[in-house]
Amino acid sequence: MKTVEVVAAAVVRDGLLFATRRASGPWAGWWEFPGGKVEAGEGREEALRRELREELSLEVEIQGFVATVDYDYPDFHLTMHLYRCRPLGEPILLEHSGSRWLGAAELDSLRWLPADLAVLPRLAPLLEG
Repeated sequence: MKTVEVVAAAVVRDGLLFATRRASGPWAGWWEFPGGKVEAGEGREEALRRELREELSLEVEIQGFVATVDYDYPDFHLTMHLYRCRPLGEPILLEHSGSRWLGAAELDSLRWLPADLAVLPRLAPLLEG
């Protein structure tokens, strides 16, 4: 099975988490953390900054590592490295069909991608203060 390595951002501002909705592909309409694939020769944090610029025209301060999630999708194995980030500006949707800022009580209100859903319990404490 093919393995895909990605980085993702838990963008947190004022106790709220930023979520994005996929615009296309087999998972269109599902919610996720913004981010994307790590390219050959690229460091994880470098890849995360690049992906956030490409998808959201957003610069961030990376505040720390949250978790690595391994998940087997039907067609590939995903390894996702999630980082907590503080936005340095407002995100602009360039590739997604929607976005929301969510409080801890709202995290379960969206249809998250399975790998992203697995890490939500770790994020609630980050939103409490």
